[in-house]
Amino acid sequence: MLANKPKFNLNNNENQKTMNRKILLAAIVVVAIVLLAFIVFPSSKSETSTLTTNVEKGTFEVLVYSSGQLETENSDHINIPEKMKDRQTRIYNLTITDLIEEGTHVDSGDYVATLDHQTVEEQLKNSLDELETSLSEYDDSKIDSNLTLSNQRDLIVNAELDVEERKIAVDESKYESPSEQKKVKMDYDKALRKLAQTKQAYELKTQQEINKVKRKYINYKQIKERVDAQEELLNSLVIYSHRSGIISYYKQTWGGITKTGSRVSMYNPVIATFPNMDDLVTKTYINEIDIALIKNGQKVKIGIDAFPEKELTGEVSAVANMGQVMPKSDAKVFEVTIKVHGSDPDLKPAMTTSNTILANSLQDVLYIPIESVFSNDSLSYVYPVDQEIKQIVEPGEENENYVVIYQGLEEGQELYLLEPENAEEYTLAGMEIYEDIKRKEAERKAKEEEERKKREEDQKNKKTPPGMKLPPGVKLPPGVTISNPS
Repeated sequence: MLANKPKFNLNNNENQKTMNRKILLAAIVVVAIVLLAFIVFPSSKSETSTLTTNVEKGTFEVLVYSSGQLETENSDHINIPEKMKDRQTRIYNLTITDLIEEGTHVDSGDYVATLDHQTVEEQLKNSLDELETSLSEYDDSKIDSNLTLSNQRDLIVNAELDVEERKIAVDESKYESPSEQKKVKMDYDKALRKLAQTKQAYELKTQQEINKVKRKYINYKQIKERVDAQEELLNSLVIYSHRSGIISYYKQTWGGITKTGSRVSMYNPVIATFPNMDDLVTKTYINEIDIALIKNGQKVKIGIDAFPEKELTGEVSAVANMGQVMPKSDAKVFEVTIKVHGSDPDLKPAMTTSNTILANSLQDVLYIPIESVFSNDSLSYVYPVDQEIKQIVEPGEENENYVVIYQGLEEGQELYLLEPENAEEYTLAGMEIYEDIKRKEAERKAKEEEERKKREEDQKNKKTPPGMKLPPGVKLPPGVTISNPS
């Protein structure tokens, strides 16, 4: 029994050491969690409110960013065969069954594309069947006319013989009674009238038959011309280049690209293009929020995504008057065309561009980060450091990061970027600025109202152009008067 006792004490000591190690490890974990909580979650709001910024003064630029796509402003097109524009063919559109790869360099006379032969062949077969039928009808009409006119000539001969017979009867009736002579004379007169009527009927019938045959011939001729046009079109469905250059797929004005499988017609005649890389534009789309900032002539910096080291310049050359809805979105955008200055041999059509449009530039103005401006109803204010006030300011133009301040601040003044912890206790300062803003707004509205009334008044008091004379019987609408009436 005594021999077992030391073994029992040893186990107790080991258990005690294991327990101590577990407690120490748990304590370390708790301390680590607490430290991590202090790092990740700031202990108080007051620490975050120490983020500040300073009022800066200088040049303020309002920039609008967008991506676009390079296009050639003027291109030389490869169009559909000229015969396809001929309405006689009765073929109004065809499918491109083959088109060489975009970017291929071709020389004059090289193959470019093939249009659908099957459609033309089917139309040609139908036209040939119609031509055969019309030719038969034309031949039949000539035969029918000959028979009809031959019968009509026989009637004339018979009428002439009848006249001669009646003439003999008149000559022989001079020995007959007066009544018999009168009867024979009447028969003779009737025979003369019948002869005249038969001859007149022959002339009319002749003209009628001529017109009938002529119509059949015209119908035959029209179908023959259609067959000739379709045969000519069939022989021109393989398209060759008329010059040397790099082939580019045609970008349709309403969206989409003309490629293999596309349909071309006299209203959409372009099969492919030779881009003029010395005359480039980039087309982009600006959302309806920013479009009011965009004007013709504004300067643009153009980056090329494929060549980050390159930067071109340009200017806005066209702004769409009508917006359009983006696919799979409710957002409306407006197409803007940017004229690219200069050229670069590395550029190719359809390359993506990054455009920075300089919408406005203000000199020597104060501006601060947008985050430092707070608002409450119609008031805009900031929190100056070391002052427990809400300073009212008059904001102006803004870009993606900063806003111009016209009143309420001075250059170098330090402001909080975040709302202070006890901001509800701060008092408003600068109510005179708020009153001035309201006055300017009232003046602006009054000016707009005055302009509106002037437009309405001009509309009511329209005058005709000086020297204008009204035609007889024409009256002026109500409210319109004559300028300088004489």
